[in-house]
Formats: sequence, C-alpha cells, structure tokens
Amino acid sequence: MSDWVDVAPAASLKPGESRVVEVDGAMIAVFNLGGDFYAIEDVCTHDGGELACGEVDGEEIICPRHGARFNIKTGEVTAPPAYEAVSTFPVRLQNGTVQVKDDRWD
Repeated sequence: MSDWVDVAPAASLKPGESRVVEVDGAMIAVFNLGGDFYAIEDVCTHDGGELACGEVDGEEIICPRHGARFNIKTGEVTAPPAYEAVSTFPVRLQNGTVQVKDDRWD
C-alpha cells in the first residue's frame, strides 16, 4: 500500500506548471490546471518517453517525441500515435502541500 508523497507547496506550482516525483518506483507528473491538480504517469504509452516535458494545451499534454496527446484529467489518449491511456493517480492538498500516491496496487 502506497503512502501519500509530497510533491510541492501548492503556491509554488502555478497554473500550467508541472512537477515530477518518484512514487514507489513510478515517475508521476503532477499538473496544475487552472488551480486544480491532476497526476499521470510520466511515460508515453507509445514509446516510453517522458511526458511532463511536453507542451500543455488546455487539458492535454503533448508527447515531445512523436506528438501523441493525452488528457491530463483522465489519462485517455486524444491523438495517436499512442493508443493506450496513461495511468492516473489521486492528488490531494494537505496543509498547503500537493500530495500524490500510487494506488494501483492497493
């Protein structure tokens, strides 16, 4: 069972920004979309590239390697060449700190 992991103080993660943290061996990208926080696995399902360094376009992240697009809120693919969704993770605010956990194995 995974514990909650601190990402950053909420005030330091401005809208449109992201941070990547390691949680139980998984790299997780946490995004601030208009003041709400969302987390996805930082791995493109097309070829394993990092997603967080890609461009954010509305609610989508664009993989910088081949242009696959994923919805940051749901993990769903919105444009190929990827066809498999990325994992999403629960995010919470605790005492002004953004936290995330990997609940896939709970």
